[in-house]
Amino acid sequence: MIFMGDRATLLETGRFARRRVHRPDSVGNAAFGVSAAGGGQATGTTSSETTGTAETAGGAATVESTEPENAEGAGGAGRAAASGSPASTQDRRAATGGPDPATGPGASEASGARDAFGAQGGQDPPESPESDENEARHRRAADAGDTTSMSVLGALLLRRGDLDGAEPYLRAATADGDRAAANNLGVLLHQRGYTDDAAGWWRTAAVAGSAAAAHSLGRHYRERGDEPGAEYWLRQSAEQGHALGAYALADLLEHRSDTGAERWLRVAAEQGHREAAYRLARMLDPDADDDPYDGSGRQGPRHATMGRSATIAGFAVRKGGPTTGAQSGRAGEAEQWYRQAAARGHQQAALRLGILLEQRGEPKEAGRWYLISAKAGEPRAACALGFLLRDAGDVESAAVWWLRAAQDGNGNAANALGALHAARGEQQTAERWYRAAMNAGDVNGAYNLGLLCAAQDRTSQAEQWYRRAAYAGHREASNALAVLLLQAGDAAGAEPWFSKAAEVGSVDAAFNLGILHAGRGEERMALVWYERAAAAGHTEAALQVGMALLQRGEEQEAERHLRCAAGGGSAEAAFRLAGVLDSRQPPPGPPALGEPMPAKTECEEWYERAAEQGHRRAQVRVGMLAAARGDVAGAARWYREAAEAGSRNGAFNLGLLLAREGSEREATLWWVRAANDGHGRAALRLALLAARRGELTEGQRWCARAVELGPAEVAQRAARLREALHQELTA
Repeated sequence: MIFMGDRATLLETGRFARRRVHRPDSVGNAAFGVSAAGGGQATGTTSSETTGTAETAGGAATVESTEPENAEGAGGAGRAAASGSPASTQDRRAATGGPDPATGPGASEASGARDAFGAQGGQDPPESPESDENEARHRRAADAGDTTSMSVLGALLLRRGDLDGAEPYLRAATADGDRAAANNLGVLLHQRGYTDDAAGWWRTAAVAGSAAAAHSLGRHYRERGDEPGAEYWLRQSAEQGHALGAYALADLLEHRSDTGAERWLRVAAEQGHREAAYRLARMLDPDADDDPYDGSGRQGPRHATMGRSATIAGFAVRKGGPTTGAQSGRAGEAEQWYRQAAARGHQQAALRLGILLEQRGEPKEAGRWYLISAKAGEPRAACALGFLLRDAGDVESAAVWWLRAAQDGNGNAANALGALHAARGEQQTAERWYRAAMNAGDVNGAYNLGLLCAAQDRTSQAEQWYRRAAYAGHREASNALAVLLLQAGDAAGAEPWFSKAAEVGSVDAAFNLGILHAGRGEERMALVWYERAAAAGHTEAALQVGMALLQRGEEQEAERHLRCAAGGGSAEAAFRLAGVLDSRQPPPGPPALGEPMPAKTECEEWYERAAEQGHRRAQVRVGMLAAARGDVAGAARWYREAAEAGSRNGAFNLGLLLAREGSEREATLWWVRAANDGHGRAALRLALLAARRGELTEGQRWCARAVELGPAEVAQRAARLREALHQELTA
């Protein structure tokens, strides 16, 4: 009874499962803003109000400033979204794979600062002589009582982080009715921690028509738990074309599972909001949650259907499943939004785009996006890039990226490194990386440790690791544990683990359960599990089902299963399928003189397929069919292959062929070999040969051997010959 233990590894679906390590996004990842310094995308209004972002150590919020038209850059005055929009902490984590970089109504505006102003690392761009001169001009006008200059100067100082300097100018401009100043005063007070006062000024500005203030006020209400109030103000902001307001409204609606979320995500995405583009893509992507680089090591039904098998040195590897053909419909639109978000620097969008392209069979383009995402610090992309390089044959470069990802806590990459070192025979290093994967939360790490220990005959430790992975839900670990227990003689302990693994999709476990029931004589239950495994594509199970159906006389259904198994590479299935087909046709006769040799039948093709895989009975049968067609050379070739592989029938038939061709001496050698292996007819032939040569004693010995071996017809002939030889000797 053979149980599928090590083979379980080959059925692991997908790439090395890895732990999904959440990292805070870079400051520019939450949203894509449009530069207020010119060249950005602006939503035109009749006012000279523009939005920017001020960022300080205490937080960040949308800032509005009033500038003369000639200060706006090439598009003139207009209101532009300058920062990414907010989301609740919980929803943002779900959307981006990392915690919020800041909190508060203005928190996500920090994410847009680098996009809006072209700064890196949260720094403001260097001051130019022109900007210094511009500030000085506004300061002179503000000190002279000009409301517009007071508002602009206050916004500049606020953006710079000079709250004390900005506050008097903003208050003065607000007193003169400047709504941008009222919004910015709210931002300033919020950064100082006076949230209620900030909300009051945001309300003032929002009532006056400020979309940025309505956005901040909506976020303020949401943080206070007043969702109706939040929705009202966020909708006011969104309907005025404010990208941040549209995104925040979509986030609120999505939190409620409201279908209106898609509309507002689309509005924000169309204005260049990259986080909105990413979340819209995920909403449209039917397989967004089926991440082949999910690092938990869990194996669900989706993974079982989408994953493709991959191993390194026999250890479990998870890899994304291939698909073919261009995407269409909502999936195709999702790819377009992924592409837009990725082009604007969104790490997760670049990763997901790479996955889609790899599944579609475009590894070069997929590698480009993986590289972009990996260089931006996404460990899953680094891991995926490693697998692409490994598949391309560049193992050393793959190891570099796996190392980078593993050092960032990626369990999938740690598993890949472990398998790589195991393949090189570096067991201790492999074990260290498997432990790192396990510590990162990757259940495959424990499973691979079990495989490693089992290969080293450390059975008790292997059982320990298999149990750890099995209790965490790893189906192939459950199967491997059951095999281990069965080999130790604990069939009662093995069966529940086989059942657990089979119930969650382990094909090997279902097959093993069939073997277990068959060993107890429970043929009906065995067939149930064989059929279940066969339906999932298990070749040996399909063979068992086919054989069982043949015994029942259900030849047509048996043929279907045998074809599946034979197509899956089973030599025994190919032989038995050929036998089914062979039984339906009359035996071929030798070709008439001058007639061409007949073409091979389908059954002979299946016999040959089995024979080429080393199936000895098939080799003998192919030789017999070739001999019947008059193909002596072909018959001799297959008989010899079978005989040299240990087939006594092959040796006997080869002897017959050689004897007919006049090579009696070589024929005798093959008959001796066959008779010694238990072939009665070969022993009878040797007895006749000895009698013809006058070697009566030798003939009697081979007659006795033939009588012993049978079958009955041969035994009777050998007995008569032996009696005749005895009489000759005693005469």
